[in-house]
Amino acid sequence: MASTRQFRESRPPTADQGFSVSRGLTAWKRCAVLWWLSLRSFWLSLWMVTVSMLLGSRPGAGLLPSTVRMIRRLADRQRHLAKEWSGIEIPAVYEDLPTGNRGVALRSQLLARNNQIWRDWRWATLDPIVGPLIAIGPFALVLSGFWGLLTAVFGAELSKQWDSIWFLFIPVQNVPTAVLAGVLGVLMFPLALWTAPRSVHWHSRYLRAMLAPSESEMMAHRIEHLTTTRSDAVDTQMAELRRIERDLHDGAQARLVAMGMTLDAAERLLETNPEAVRTLLAEARQSSSKALEELRDLVRGIHPPILADRGLADAVRSLALTCPIKSEVAIDLPRRPEPPLESAAYFAVSEILTNATKHSGAERVWIDLRHDAGQLRISITDDGRGGADASGGSGLHGIERRLATFDGVLAVSSPLGGPTIVTMELPCALSSQKTTFS
Repeated sequence: MASTRQFRESRPPTADQGFSVSRGLTAWKRCAVLWWLSLRSFWLSLWMVTVSMLLGSRPGAGLLPSTVRMIRRLADRQRHLAKEWSGIEIPAVYEDLPTGNRGVALRSQLLARNNQIWRDWRWATLDPIVGPLIAIGPFALVLSGFWGLLTAVFGAELSKQWDSIWFLFIPVQNVPTAVLAGVLGVLMFPLALWTAPRSVHWHSRYLRAMLAPSESEMMAHRIEHLTTTRSDAVDTQMAELRRIERDLHDGAQARLVAMGMTLDAAERLLETNPEAVRTLLAEARQSSSKALEELRDLVRGIHPPILADRGLADAVRSLALTCPIKSEVAIDLPRRPEPPLESAAYFAVSEILTNATKHSGAERVWIDLRHDAGQLRISITDDGRGGADASGGSGLHGIERRLATFDGVLAVSSPLGGPTIVTMELPCALSSQKTTFS
């Protein structure tokens, strides 16, 4: 399934905030960072030329995956800066690659020219030229300002030695024209500070024009995502129904059948052997109690009563209390999410705690649950041995599929030796009243 991210553009920081020296200096430093990143893309583009020349051969296809990874890392860095500095979020839509020959698949995408890999490649080819041209404006103004100051001091004398000397459009021939060049040179410095924020914003707009997919492509990937998540939701629901049917058939139903047979035997022995009837009735009572307990466990597995009555916050606290690992819980959830999302989040937390208990060898686990900026964020950290992998077909992959139904995401950081940090984010509006008893 393709990876998609929405994007938006906020108003540029300089549009309605006026002139500020501190903001201009900050933007000037950012232009320096952008210029440095363009230099990195220059060296990368030279390597891309080599790979392109070998693209039709086996060595070229072998070099292609690592080259694409380098381009993507640099493009992701630029996207991050565009969002942080200019409020422009640029989408990234990368198609999943087959597990076989990735070089051949990447070469096919480059030849197709209608995908993110090709857009990244095109951007990395042009950025060594376009990127510095946008970012160099404030530097050029600063250098021009220093040249104006030098001209003000030495211009009249240098014009006699060199026959002529110019500052911008002014021929410096004597002291008055040298002073005029100095005044204009001084004005270059505030002009550079004024231009720098706009250069940063123009650079972000240029990135969006080069790297952002078209609306039709975004819509196509969105439809693909919705189709996949709907199919996953249906599969999950069917698996849950089969589990409920199996539990009823093997558990409560079998006990009820056995209880009926016991009562039938007791009815036949009622007049001839009252003592045996008393024993059979005791067995029937035990069977009914166990059947009721199994039905309660089944209902709790479908939708725990504490989740329905008291909400996600108290339900997570209950999971922490029953977890064999010592747990610490921090919750900031002023109101309740919608019931379907509550249920998905609850069972995701339950599954992660179960995995930590069975596989991590952890002694402590920390649970952080909060709502921030329209997102329900859940972070679970344990001090176990690490090594968890969401892509290995494990329970974490099932959680990822469950959350994708709600446009949620799962991130796992689990280096060998630990710690393991599992973070979940789900778009969420808190519309229900708070019912937790904290």
